Amino acid sequence: MNRQTAIVWTSIIGIITNVVLVGFKMFVGLLAGSIAIILDAVNNLTDVLSSVVTIIGTKLAARCPDEGHPYGHGRIEYLTTLLVGVIILATGIMAMVESIPKIIHPELADYSWATIIVVVAAIVVKILLGSYVHHAGKRFASSSLKASGIDALFDAVLSFATLVGIGVTMIFHVSIDGILGALISLFIIKTSIEILFEASNEILGRTADRELMRKIKDLICAFPEVSGAYDLMLHNYGPTEMIGSVQIQVPDQLTAKDIHRLTQEIAHRVYAKYSVNLTIGIYAENSAEPAHREIREQVLNIVNLYPEIRQMHGLYIDDERKLITFDVVMPVQCARKTEIKNKVARELRKIFPEYRCLITIDIDLE
Repeated sequence: MNRQTAIVWTSIIGIITNVVLVGFKMFVGLLAGSIAIILDAVNNLTDVLSSVVTIIGTKLAARCPDEGHPYGHGRIEYLTTLLVGVIILATGIMAMVESIPKIIHPELADYSWATIIVVVAAIVVKILLGSYVHHAGKRFASSSLKASGIDALFDAVLSFATLVGIGVTMIFHVSIDGILGALISLFIIKTSIEILFEASNEILGRTADRELMRKIKDLICAFPEVSGAYDLMLHNYGPTEMIGSVQIQVPDQLTAKDIHRLTQEIAHRVYAKYSVNLTIGIYAENSAEPAHREIREQVLNIVNLYPEIRQMHGLYIDDERKLITFDVVMPVQCARKTEIKNKVARELRKIFPEYRCLITIDIDLE
């Protein structure tokens, strides 16, 4: 079963299950006059709508790339998740509005053992459904399914709270229905805000997974010709579409043919293992010469004077052009990047006046 089919079928199972739960909960909620159970049923109804939205979003995201969207339409799934979050938020606000009058003017609901059985069954079903949907979301990298799975597990917690309220009413003849309804609405609102933030971060472009970046660099550095992998950037165009770029450091004796073979092999291996389309740039590494070692030591000494510089790499000394080039890595929030770069360049010119110095600023993405 491919990813799209699996997501659709998981959503259909969620729709069928929630429709059944809505029917039973609405029936016993109206029969008992319980706002908590009725709101619980309405919450399940929004789960149905969320699953429908997930199916539509998955179908749209699976469309082939076109001229306007060369990397496909995978980010539609993040918009789908955003819409699911908005639906859940609207439900939470509506639940709060309905609960407040019940807190001010509490009414004793008429519960029965049949009501308890329905609520207990709903808790069990929601735990099973939530675990199944969330697992499917992680397996098939679907943020919409993961959001729905988390929401279903929260529903089980909220149904348990409703069960506690039923017990309090039946034993002590005190109505806490409105309070429970308000608590349920707060849980729903909290969940929706978390989902909205998660989806917004994906749309805006969050930092790539650090563990994935480490694994990709480790794979690249396993090649004997590569002495370092730097400036790795990954761009997400949907849960299954990722492109990136990286700079690798190799000996300057390699020919164009050697570099072509090496970069092709690295790109193919990274894609095969991590499904990342990688563009590879080159840093040349000087041969071991005493003069070059002295320059390298001086560069490191000067760079180490500035705590804002987290890393220096890509150092190459071009004797023919009398040029020293390297990159410095600084945190994104550093406001003195250009100032620090210019200071380093001036210090090097004092020590090696015959050389020009070309420094590139990199942003720390790890």
